[in-house]
Amino acid sequence: MRVSSPCAALLEALRDPAMIIDVDERLGAMNGSMKALMPAARVGEALSLAVRSPDILDAVRRVLAGGAAEAAKWREAVPVERIFDVFVSPLVDDMSGRFAVVTLRDLTDARRIERMRADFIANVSHELRTPLASLLGFVETLQGPARDDPRARDRFLGIMREQGRRMSRLIDDLLSLSRVEQHQHLRPKTSVDLVSVVRHVVDGFSFIARERRVTLVIDAPANLNLVGDRDELIRLAENLIGNAIKYGSLPNQDTRVDISLAAIGAQIRLRVRDHGIGIAREHIPRLTERFYRIDAGASRANGGTGLGLALVKHIIIRHRGRLEITSNPGEGACFDALLPLS
Repeated sequence: MRVSSPCAALLEALRDPAMIIDVDERLGAMNGSMKALMPAARVGEALSLAVRSPDILDAVRRVLAGGAAEAAKWREAVPVERIFDVFVSPLVDDMSGRFAVVTLRDLTDARRIERMRADFIANVSHELRTPLASLLGFVETLQGPARDDPRARDRFLGIMREQGRRMSRLIDDLLSLSRVEQHQHLRPKTSVDLVSVVRHVVDGFSFIARERRVTLVIDAPANLNLVGDRDELIRLAENLIGNAIKYGSLPNQDTRVDISLAAIGAQIRLRVRDHGIGIAREHIPRLTERFYRIDAGASRANGGTGLGLALVKHIIIRHRGRLEITSNPGEGACFDALLPLS
């Protein structure tokens, strides 16, 4: 049974993937979105060749047999997991007879965001729970057994101060990340000299670098301008250079961090390279995930929150650039922030 031209044209106007099934359970028509979703499906072929879900096939049969509209779920596991809401509705064409219209609504991104939000809340709770429990424990000790012990009081207060600072850093990074994400769709409009930004950040790290026996080496022209947000670019440079100092230094050894700025075609490349222990290849794709750490203990000991590279990634995205990371164990790590040249 042929699907009339008006019905096929109406199907093409739908944004969601949609197809019309005839009484023989064959594909009568489908729109462009459905063709993109199921490129192997062909008009005239049996629906069962394109869709392997028994729930959908049974719903189509019931609707074609005169039943009311139905809804179902469809989960595809390969090549990547995808989840759809499926709606099967009757369509009666005076010229051609009864059909079933199948429309799909892709829930994959929504479910992924839900999982990310749940993981994010769980991670934040975990990160805050440890220092908070530590603070409460020391407060109780100071109110009890250590009430009259000056040495214990001074030691506990120092630890409490560090835990409080850790929570403050975590909250600051969360707020910064939230602000960047809120404005991610808005391109900055101010001209910024990235060379002056980087030199400002290097000056701020000079004391910490000397403490860790790290020499900061800068190779940059007089200036390089781009359209950007100065505060965000400072945070970007602080995270890349700070990480290189913290995780690229070697115990009881002199080392260096190379920082270079250059115009590469239509882009500015900010490269921060350390000469430390390097990063195993399997960790590199996940470094910009929130709260992902290669060594959680070392990260916390260095004052890390697990959000620095996530913040870097979102700042670079807002500036319409990209981040490239290369490393081999024992050879240090290289972080390239590529940003559009003004």
